[in-house]
Amino acid sequence: MATDDLRLRDASAVLDKAADENFPVAPFFLPRAWREDLMAVYGYARLVDDIGDADLDRGAAHARYLGADPGAAGDPLALLDAFEADLKKVFAGQEPGHPLLRALVPTVRRRGLTPEPFLALIAANRQDQLVKRYETYDDLVAYCELSANPVGRLVLAITDTATPERVRLSDSVCTALQIVEHLQDVREDLGRDRVYLPAEDMVRFHVQERDLAVPTAGASVRALVAYEAERARCLLNEGTPLVGSVHGRLKLLLAGFVAGGRAAVAAIAAAGYDVLPRPPKPTKPRLVREVGAVLRGEG
Repeated sequence: MATDDLRLRDASAVLDKAADENFPVAPFFLPRAWREDLMAVYGYARLVDDIGDADLDRGAAHARYLGADPGAAGDPLALLDAFEADLKKVFAGQEPGHPLLRALVPTVRRRGLTPEPFLALIAANRQDQLVKRYETYDDLVAYCELSANPVGRLVLAITDTATPERVRLSDSVCTALQIVEHLQDVREDLGRDRVYLPAEDMVRFHVQERDLAVPTAGASVRALVAYEAERARCLLNEGTPLVGSVHGRLKLLLAGFVAGGRAAVAAIAAAGYDVLPRPPKPTKPRLVREVGAVLRGEG
């Protein structure tokens, strides 16, 4: 297969993950330019995660695109360093090597984006390689400031609607979405030797890590998940005024983000807070109902 075909296939595999999100990434009702820019940013965010989690085969592909030493294929930190160097080419007016970074170039230029949120996402994935447990809820929120909040800020930048207050509200929504995702993926994260449940809360609810490695959650794990889910729900409520601060199709998009988080929390609750057998996922009818509730201003 030609190199260009390989690049297209691998880029497509990253973008295909959009269908698995709790919220619509770039829905059809948005202007085409917005959809293209949102997918470019989404592709970047998923790509950074993929590099951080890559197995040897995918790592080899990333190393090739980035012009990195083949020995970096099994070293996520080395790959992230190479990726950061490639990202900096985007902002230096040079052509990057990775196809998803090349796709990002028109968005950066069109929207006048700055490197900070993109670098924060790389920093979050570096942290994933070095920090496997979080002692306190505040520690976890600080991680979300790197891993999730930059995406919301980029959405506001792309739509030219960023203000200090909207950024603050967006940060609440994005942190909540990240926490919900961690709750859905407890077993998967544990398989990667990562635990995003605050250690102090695990102690409070008498949960040990071995309790997260069983097929079905016990009462203590369920109580812990319910506690963290309520925290996420409160954050979503804090950030919901963001939706009412904008108009038109952007309002519907942001309502979809908030509703996706609410629907995911509802799915976790519907599973009895047992997230261990499989990740509880929201249904489309529930998502649609939640969008309507957000637009109507219902809590």
